[in-house]
Amino acid sequence: MSLKFDNMLIVSYDFSSDRMRSKFSRYLEKYGYRMQYSVFIIKDSERVLQNILTEIDLTYKKKFTGADSVVIFHICEGCKKKIVKYGYAERDESDLIFIS
Repeated sequence: MSLKFDNMLIVSYDFSSDRMRSKFSRYLEKYGYRMQYSVFIIKDSERVLQNILTEIDLTYKKKFTGADSVVIFHICEGCKKKIVKYGYAERDESDLIFIS
């Protein structure tokens, strides 16, 4: 699935617990799409960001081990123009549909 967002969040995460990692990825699927295994692209809005931060604080943060992390990057329209993509990621936001 490919979605175009003017401003976006990139959420990267790593949990040592498979169960917690799966639960978090299912949660993020409500807001965006998976770019890579533990990386999601999400439409940036104050409400969405607050929802994600609240969920992390209430559900995940208290269960973090020293190996667990979540990193959220805010990407504005100007910054999106500086992103370099290779491979599958080059076609990720393409409007083209190929039918063979």
